[in-house]
Amino acid sequence: MRKLVLTYVTLLIGATLQGMSMSLFLFPHSIPSGGAAGIALLLNHFLHLPLGFSLWIANIVFLIFALKYFGYTWTLRTIISVAITSTTISILSAQTSLPHVHIFLDLVCGSLLFGIGVGLLIRAGASSGGMVIPALMIATYKNWSPGKVMMGINLLIFLLTALIIDFKIVIFAIICQFFSTNIIDYIYEIRFANIKILSPIWRKK
Repeated sequence: MRKLVLTYVTLLIGATLQGMSMSLFLFPHSIPSGGAAGIALLLNHFLHLPLGFSLWIANIVFLIFALKYFGYTWTLRTIISVAITSTTISILSAQTSLPHVHIFLDLVCGSLLFGIGVGLLIRAGASSGGMVIPALMIATYKNWSPGKVMMGINLLIFLLTALIIDFKIVIFAIICQFFSTNIIDYIYEIRFANIKILSPIWRKK
């Protein structure tokens, strides 16, 4: 029971941190935190859909693949994490905008929170949805680090996105990915001596 509670507490913290990074630091500058977030921003821009709802749409296809590849438990945890992240974004986005001192300061804070959040989700046997799902599939097959694979996939998406949005935003998104994916790998590889639940368990079904 303690193990189960710790799993979902870790999931809650990770998903909330991810939502905070997007809504408070990245989205105000239209900086996508990843491929799915980039799709969410495009849906918001062109179709005027709420950012939280757009994030759900961007994750549906990947969740279907996750169900087959990682199993029901992992997929359920990922759905919960996406729900918490989307709710966090919707709530914080509806509040009065916070003053943003400088875009680079927001970029650093957003990357830090995003990397910690996604890292905790992976340790809890879930993901943040979106491009993390195919990244984990490839990482499992090739035995590569999840963060580096995620960086590669999102880099390709950002380069394609550069054709339709400001190229400076793409540069900021790539910088965000560089910092956040290194944080993800650090959290993924760190060892917790007495807390077995925080051992990497995303490979399990």
